[in-house]
Amino acid sequence: MQTYNETVGKRLRSIRKQRSLSLQDVQRLSEGEFKAAVLGAYERGERSLSLPRLQRLAEFFSVPLTQLLPQEEGAEQPIATLPSGGLTIDLNAIEGMSGPDSAVLERFLRGVQMQRQDFNGKVLTIRRNDLRTLALLLDHSEQSFSQRLAELGVTTEVQ
Repeated sequence: MQTYNETVGKRLRSIRKQRSLSLQDVQRLSEGEFKAAVLGAYERGERSLSLPRLQRLAEFFSVPLTQLLPQEEGAEQPIATLPSGGLTIDLNAIEGMSGPDSAVLERFLRGVQMQRQDFNGKVLTIRRNDLRTLALLLDHSEQSFSQRLAELGVTTEVQ
């Protein structure tokens, strides 16, 4: 069984490799803040990370801090309480939204429309996987994002 440090290290290595970065690349891009030898020791689980240091690494890799932490076994997943069929989005209501999230939301929904060739222009049903992806793009949990859309009055549940 892996230790906590090894599990965190494995996540760090995975994210670094997904970014196609070597240990030396990280050292160079962080202007020496994260030394290659030290990051390697973190990744192997040989060194413990302080919370502020872990937070800085999450910022460097542009991932939520929770992505670097091991998941508790048997922990309940909040997505289990969401509707299984997805959500129907009122596209007219989305057009009236403003703010940084609204631009991402509009682009995502346009992409879904293009992919499905669904241009009725009034509503669009997004599947649960679409909702999950969109929530991740906007750095929200699936549950909180679904609730936020409902509060804005732009969605209805699909059964």
